[in-house]
Amino acid sequence: MRPEWGQWSRVVLLESEQFLAELTRLFQECRLSGSVFLTLKKYDGRTKPIPRKVSVEGFEPSDNKCLLRATDGKKKISTVVSSKEVNKFQMAYSNLLRANMGGLKKRDKNSKSKKSKAAQ
Repeated sequence: MRPEWGQWSRVVLLESEQFLAELTRLFQECRLSGSVFLTLKKYDGRTKPIPRKVSVEGFEPSDNKCLLRATDGKKKISTVVSSKEVNKFQMAYSNLLRANMGGLKKRDKNSKSKKSKAAQ
């Protein structure tokens, strides 16, 4: 059964704990083959773009927030983290990344130093 076109393009907004659980699942699914793409940006709570000609002097975000997105090319998940819970989330997020980045290739430091000596 093949999914419909719009099924993969939906972004699912999750709570912080649910996001971390789904991110762990994405990492496990892509461990042998595939990639997981992560993005992080400031989020001010707007859901629509601001017109260029109109100034927005009256808009003041009440709380600094971060928007985190993750995708494996098929499924997209996201979460919004407020400044109040950023320390707790950051600790859990960094532990998750450390646990799931074990498949990365180690850099060969010797070849880099040989190339720089040969150039001189």
